[in-house]
Amino acid sequence: MNGFRITAIVLAAGQGKRMGSAIHKQYLLLRDKPVLYYSLKVFEDSRIDDIILVVGKGEQKFCENEILNKYGFHKVRAIVEGGKERYHSVANGIRAISWDCQYILIHDGARPFVDNEIIDRVIDEVQISKACVAGMPVKDTIKISDEDGYILKTPTRSSVWQVQTPQAFDRNVIADAYSNLLSEEENMSAAGITVTDDAMVVEYFMKIPVKLIQGSYKNIKITTPEDLRIAEILLE
Repeated sequence: MNGFRITAIVLAAGQGKRMGSAIHKQYLLLRDKPVLYYSLKVFEDSRIDDIILVVGKGEQKFCENEILNKYGFHKVRAIVEGGKERYHSVANGIRAISWDCQYILIHDGARPFVDNEIIDRVIDEVQISKACVAGMPVKDTIKISDEDGYILKTPTRSSVWQVQTPQAFDRNVIADAYSNLLSEEENMSAAGITVTDDAMVVEYFMKIPVKLIQGSYKNIKITTPEDLRIAEILLE
């Protein structure tokens, strides 16, 4: 028992256009099970108390029958419809939490290789910092370019991380951050600011430091057909 309640929001509302498939990437079969199954299974068997599953429009019944009931996921308390952008889907997931919980983990359902060690590290750290994300130091040299593709600078590789999920936050911190985002989204769009992850929302609106903790190089996001082939190899 944690002594506090933790809810995971698992995002499965993406269309996966880069996959080039009529089937959304989270429902593609990896071995003999949907990609989404694997992350849900890990959260089901973890210290997480409750799960909110965020899916595409009209997909609630399909997920209930073909994933939750079929594979016996009992921690999923609600299936909610996503929004136009990823951050809309996260906001819908936060709003769907009608029970008391102290911490919220947000995870991309297209990352099937999250594991209990990552989840435990995230849960342990969020109690200290109130905001943390899984990630790994980059292996390649990174270049910052200008609009014409010329190199502007080369950041020190040891300070550059590739960010993953889950990302974990004190409930009040992430709820306030997203409330501010929804109030300011038109202004941010006009300024050319694109929201790419949850940590960015907290950084921008809450002005509190977000801790990076070790994820795994295995914790890939399936976005392209090549990723699905890599995932097949990782399952071996």
